[in-house]
Amino acid sequence: MEDATSVWRMKDEQEVTRDAQEVVAALRKQLTDQIGQERFDLWFGEQVRFELTSSGLLVCAPDQFVLDRLRKQFRGEIAVAADHLFEPGTSVDYDVREIEKKQPSHRCKTTNASPRQLSLLPELPVEESPLSERPTRPKRSTTAAKTLDSFVHGAGNRVAVTAAQSICERPGRMTPLFLYGPPGCGKTHLAEAICQTTRQSLGVRRVVSLSSEQFTSMFLEALQGSGLPSFRRKCREVDVLAIDDIQFFAGKRATLVELQHTIDSLMRKGKQLVLTADRPPSDLTNLGPELITRVSGGLVCAIEPADFETRLGIARGFAPRCRRPIPDEVLRLVAGELGGDARQVEGAINRLDATSEAHGRAITLELAKASLQDLFRAMHRIVRLPDIERAICETFGLEARSLHDGRKTKASSHPRMLAMWLARKYTRAAFSEISEYFGRRSHSTVISAERKVSGWVADRATVQLGQAACNVEDAIRRIETRLRMG
Repeated sequence: MEDATSVWRMKDEQEVTRDAQEVVAALRKQLTDQIGQERFDLWFGEQVRFELTSSGLLVCAPDQFVLDRLRKQFRGEIAVAADHLFEPGTSVDYDVREIEKKQPSHRCKTTNASPRQLSLLPELPVEESPLSERPTRPKRSTTAAKTLDSFVHGAGNRVAVTAAQSICERPGRMTPLFLYGPPGCGKTHLAEAICQTTRQSLGVRRVVSLSSEQFTSMFLEALQGSGLPSFRRKCREVDVLAIDDIQFFAGKRATLVELQHTIDSLMRKGKQLVLTADRPPSDLTNLGPELITRVSGGLVCAIEPADFETRLGIARGFAPRCRRPIPDEVLRLVAGELGGDARQVEGAINRLDATSEAHGRAITLELAKASLQDLFRAMHRIVRLPDIERAICETFGLEARSLHDGRKTKASSHPRMLAMWLARKYTRAAFSEISEYFGRRSHSTVISAERKVSGWVADRATVQLGQAACNVEDAIRRIETRLRMG
């Protein structure tokens, strides 16, 4: 008898009782700690339940799609959670079973049952029972949580932050919200903050936040496993859906069609959509006019690279995580030398912390200059002609080497002239070298391009950027941002 029950013996330090609700809370809490609250809500939530059998732990999924996903993505985490709560080497099996609604009397009968006899129930609404597991869920780490309070406001993100705050007060009033900007400007932070705030402050439970890669992977698995209904319930029967970096959907035709139908479904219901990308909708030509029209119909907000004051605020926000105090003069050095990417600022603070701890020294200006010199040097890297070509092609949505052909259409000639103008501004290349690089026979072509683009800037002219006209200064600013980001 002792051997039969030893598999289910809880570790002494866990002090988990044999009460059904406490076992549910302990197992789910362990999984939540491992994979995070959002992923747990998305893939486990109320739809997945657990049963303790004579041979081990049984994971019950509502359909084959969810079951396949659990096996593929969370097999390791479930095994670790089982080992943590029970004896190491606990057997974990999977099965498809529909969840039956439990009557209150059933819950009362399980109060004194042993773990082997318990069927671990899905989480129950708070108002039904004081034993419901929702109050036992751990709050997300304050160091990792991306909230509106932790987002540093600045001139380059003021409109986007105001829009996010408005949406958090009343989801659905501005949908879809489209945030765009270069890497590290705070797009993902704001999108996740909207999800976090609506879930916590308004009690909105059906909130899903995905990257474009996650959306694509889930959709393809649904196609292969005949689980489209379950996939669509997860993405369409929600109150808030956030999808990050939608520019990566380019070339994925079937996924784009699914995304368009998902957007249409949520907009018809008045639900909140939050989408992010590294460029404005007009530049996402590879996604097709249908999707561009849909996302342009909501609120489009640009987020510019952080200026010095914003970077300083970001540095000050990360500084308390360090084990030794960081003087403000060091934070100003970091903010002044690094670009507008918040991740670079965070990385610099982390390196200062590690260097200080490794050498047992206080963080000083001298230590910062020595330990961060390679980061500072990289920010002042030399711009080459291929760098300019790449930034131009990415901004205008052109194919590589398209600036070298002999076509004289505006779609090719205007970007080529801008490339020559930027080459004169950022490189030491001679007229002849620039003309030869871009396939021109005479250096006079470069001289003419330089004069023409300077005239455009003086006259505040427009150039064709994707499907829309764009102020030439704005186009140059976008190209220069790409150059800075490498």
